[in-house]
Amino acid sequence: MGRLTTHVLDTALGCPAEGLTIELWSVDGDPVHLATHVTNADGRIDGPILDGDAFDVGQYELRFHAGDYLKTSGQTLPDPLFLDIIPIRFGIAEAGGHYHVPLLLSPFGYSTYRGS
Repeated sequence: MGRLTTHVLDTALGCPAEGLTIELWSVDGDPVHLATHVTNADGRIDGPILDGDAFDVGQYELRFHAGDYLKTSGQTLPDPLFLDIIPIRFGIAEAGGHYHVPLLLSPFGYSTYRGS
């Protein structure tokens, strides 16, 4: 059975990004909001973002609310913020696969990859 997970690390502070809101959207056709989660002390969601019968082949988007998190992180930030909501659009091609989409975040940049 397939599943989708994530992990957010604050690379500027060198720690997990706790308290960061993440939305999951299906973007096959008109966008449909599927779920909203908040990262725990380890920068993870307590369980898969998507799994079971809801996990299906298609196009999805994770929206990381980085700006709200960064404002509470104690870092010196510009106004307006350089980064606010970070959308990562990706495809799920294997209905039985594990898709891990992590975010490495700083106030001025980010990166992602398909993890394991």
